[in-house]
Amino acid sequence: MEKEESFVDTIKTIVYAILIAVVIRSLWFEPFKIPSGSMYPTLYVGDYLFVSKYTYGYSKHSFPFSLPLFEGRIWQDAPKRGDVVVFKNPQDNSTDYIKRVIGLPGDLVKLENGRLYINGKQLERKNEQEFVIRNKFGGAERYNKYVEVLPEGKEHFILEVSDSEINDDFEEVKIPDGSYFMMGDNRDRSDDSRVNVGFVPAENLVGKARFLFFSHNDEDAWYKPWTWPKKIRWSRLFNKID
Repeated sequence: MEKEESFVDTIKTIVYAILIAVVIRSLWFEPFKIPSGSMYPTLYVGDYLFVSKYTYGYSKHSFPFSLPLFEGRIWQDAPKRGDVVVFKNPQDNSTDYIKRVIGLPGDLVKLENGRLYINGKQLERKNEQEFVIRNKFGGAERYNKYVEVLPEGKEHFILEVSDSEINDDFEEVKIPDGSYFMMGDNRDRSDDSRVNVGFVPAENLVGKARFLFFSHNDEDAWYKPWTWPKKIRWSRLFNKID
């Protein structure tokens, strides 16, 4: 009898733990891992971060498997230009993307020769030092690093291979009501609103990227655990994401 009660208690504990984890993940914070280099130099491949789910309110995409509990967004708060956000790719409504909010509803956005224009004004861009990304074969990929200044004055880093890459020219578009224009900070290596993503509806926003809680260069083989500690990027731990 005691063994049966002990087993039942164990099952209850597991169920409660799962429910608590689901509530926290759905309503407060969710962890994400950066799988690609589209947000260099802000986010590195192998960065682990927390996203606040409550910042922009809630939609079906706030919940695991995008459960259709309701339509639209509730307790909605609009993202600010320059926020780094996680959203569901509107092309499939399931794949998580992370980009920076560049265009707000009603804005006019275009690119000419790598330079970004918002509402007819070219954004200021200040030169920084060269930025180098090492690939898994040890080769160096060299980029031009800039500080881009958004209309409201927020500054953030971007990378450009050059100002004549395939996505460095983009005809002017007007952002529809209730949608946003997203771009990666690694401008020539990002699939974003210029390419296949298109405009991102407010309903597809998952949350705002807040801070890193871990960062690891995981290019080495998983079966070499003795190399893992040396690959931790200690200086990036607990960095705020701007």
